[in-house]
Amino acid sequence: MITSIVDTKVTIVRFSVEGEKFEILVKPDPALEFKLGKRKDISGIMISDEIYSDSNKGTRASTEKLMKAFKTTDATVVATIMLQKGDLNLTTDQRRKMVSEKRKQIVDFISKTYVDPRSHLPHPPLRIEQSMDDARVSIDPFKNTDEQIKEIIEQIRSIIPLKSENMLLEILVPAQFAAQSYSVLKSFGTLKKEEWQANGSLKVILDIPAAARANVMDRLGSVTKGTASIEVAK
Repeated sequence: MITSIVDTKVTIVRFSVEGEKFEILVKPDPALEFKLGKRKDISGIMISDEIYSDSNKGTRASTEKLMKAFKTTDATVVATIMLQKGDLNLTTDQRRKMVSEKRKQIVDFISKTYVDPRSHLPHPPLRIEQSMDDARVSIDPFKNTDEQIKEIIEQIRSIIPLKSENMLLEILVPAQFAAQSYSVLKSFGTLKKEEWQANGSLKVILDIPAAARANVMDRLGSVTKGTASIEVAK
């Protein structure tokens, strides 16, 4: 029986399928590297080849449950799926570092994109950080800054006045990347117009903060492998 899981050498990845829960024991740092896409091989990540239904009790997942959920009992295949789609239990140190880094990115974005409408000057970073503390903003270490910024802005807007100059972008995304690009586009701003073309491509008019243009181009370029067309709408 495993009596202690959360330490600096071992942590858990949890994954649920149709109500069934599965857990694996992994090494924190290599597992995080895999989760962030910095590592592709899972060798050296798992503590053992066991797939558990409850690792704290040492209860192993049955063959029947593994076959139903993963269509295989191969521990490497199952673990890979769990690492890709499951929830990695970060160590205290990992979470602190990731949240701190993400927080700095968010504060930097706000200070460069938004101004105080009374003075038309950017808010100092310390003021933005204080407003985030006052609003009890929760930062997800795994989510991109772009995916969190809209909600955070709404949370702190009642504490410090914020204004951004917006611009409209006309964007055309090829069919093979349209579905995955849609959520990315919505995370950046407001879709003023969207048209699904006969060939499956997506054409939109996106309303964004002017300073976010470079971020939109970089992120969409990455998702679409540089095939998206982005122009300032006339």
